[in-house]
Amino acid sequence: MKRRDWSPIIEEAREIVESYDTGVTLRQLFYRLVSLEILRNTLSDYTQLSSRTAEARRDGTFPDLIDNTRMIHRPAAWDGPEEARAALRRQYRRDRTEAQEHTVYIGVEKSSMIAQLTSWFGEFGLPVLALGGYSSQTYVDEVRADIDAQERLAVLLYAGDFDPSGEDIARDFIERTGCFDIAYRVALAPEQVTEYALPPLPGKASDTRAAGFVAKHGRLVQVELDALPPDVLHHLYLDALTPFLDMSKVEASKRQEALDRLKL
Repeated sequence: MKRRDWSPIIEEAREIVESYDTGVTLRQLFYRLVSLEILRNTLSDYTQLSSRTAEARRDGTFPDLIDNTRMIHRPAAWDGPEEARAALRRQYRRDRTEAQEHTVYIGVEKSSMIAQLTSWFGEFGLPVLALGGYSSQTYVDEVRADIDAQERLAVLLYAGDFDPSGEDIARDFIERTGCFDIAYRVALAPEQVTEYALPPLPGKASDTRAAGFVAKHGRLVQVELDALPPDVLHHLYLDALTPFLDMSKVEASKRQEALDRLKL
């Protein structure tokens, strides 16, 4: 069997990572390459990509990837009171959703996309809900309590995979929380798979939700949200967000925040 030349693959992977304005996980990179039909959706190709990019990173020829599953846990500490006050001034934030009519939650199936979403919507003060699969009852209760505390209409803007589980995870979460006034699926929809030329992969016939998915969509496929270019996903969220976010109120909160910071 002819040995695969990984040099052009790693070069394409480097260009993909550098096209993001946020950090990128290995999983996101892998599915972008799968969507471009450069890699196969197999464990072997994923493992090879992990090994090859790690080698290139050690050589200093490949940009860093992010790992949301591991981190250094170190208690905050300062050298003295003035350093602590300076840290407070830097960190001080008002609730930039104050005075809004809606509490908008940015939902996503993949925990690996938290960094991306917080970088896009953090300046608006919007909370991000990463489900990471079917939610525990603890998480459902926490979200419900948070919504109740806001005392505003609650909106969920959600993105997930186009496959049986990807659709059902959102349904399960919305039904179990039971307190979203509006829930809108930003992505992936079948028409988006076609519009953005995302190649469908074979679905899992063993999935207990497969029959219902086929009855609804006419075929059993799996399309990963990670395959969607980040600028496209960003704009899909922004378009869905516009009716629910008064930017004049966000700017007013930011001006008050700057005045408050001068007092610290």
